[in-house]
Amino acid sequence: MEINASRIRLLSGPTPVEEMTRLRAALGGGPRLLVKRDDSIPFGFGGNKVRKLEFVVAEAIATGADTLVTVGGLQSNHARATAAVAAKLGFRCVLIINGTRQERQTANALLDHLLGAEVEYIPSRAERAEAAKRVMARLAKDGRKPYFLPLGASTSTGALGFVVAIEELADQGVAPDVIVHASSSGGTQAGLVAGVALRGMRTRIIGVSADDPAADIEATLRRIVRGIDGLAQFDGRVDVDDTRVGDGYGVATEASREAQQLAARTEALFVDHTYTAKALGALIAYVRERKLSSDQTVLFWHTGGQVGLFA
Repeated sequence: MEINASRIRLLSGPTPVEEMTRLRAALGGGPRLLVKRDDSIPFGFGGNKVRKLEFVVAEAIATGADTLVTVGGLQSNHARATAAVAAKLGFRCVLIINGTRQERQTANALLDHLLGAEVEYIPSRAERAEAAKRVMARLAKDGRKPYFLPLGASTSTGALGFVVAIEELADQGVAPDVIVHASSSGGTQAGLVAGVALRGMRTRIIGVSADDPAADIEATLRRIVRGIDGLAQFDGRVDVDDTRVGDGYGVATEASREAQQLAARTEALFVDHTYTAKALGALIAYVRERKLSSDQTVLFWHTGGQVGLFA
């Protein structure tokens, strides 16, 4: 499968695929459980955003940009990864963050500061679009050449990072029946869905929403997939589970707390409440409810975010 797009190299090689035998035993059996360890990517504390940025930042370089601009929440993994790429490649970086500056910065907010990013705080998500326009105009007026990265780098270009990731998984000799992962801005799931479709695989991709309704994520996902070469007419299956959000984005649930403890105590695997603990909680529920059969191989795609444990 050939990808006709520029790419910078941030990954040092394939991320591991590991068996989760002790977690499976703790659940009383069920399907074979694997985990794809994107949390172990060395660059910039890793995570799924690094894969997307390999393609999106290559696009920024091609435009002659000298400044990367993006948006996110106070503890945004995407903002931190963008700031890390900017520092590595010599870009200026401006982060538009909805939230209030911490008196004592922690986790991703601390890393943004250490990486030298300029941070502009705004009151809410609703003001992101207007703030982005304002910042881009200000930078251009100052003689900079800014490039805007949408939330999560979730574009058709960014999704190519996970089209390539499916190729990586296949090269590792792994062809799971089901992949479960955390889904929010849609780019990761779009890439996984596109990668499976382009390879003609029968793998079912289940995205577990961290915030938005399933219908919204599905609409975004289909738009992203249809922007990828060869998939303009895509109308395949899309699975988004929005029943695990609980009281809201970043708010722990009983299931996410249990998943976090089980993962740590059976596999020494760390998951965060905003994204990965809720996705793993969903997988655990599917096993217990026998929605997944014992003859299946199910892969949990760990998308990172463990820095959030220190917020």
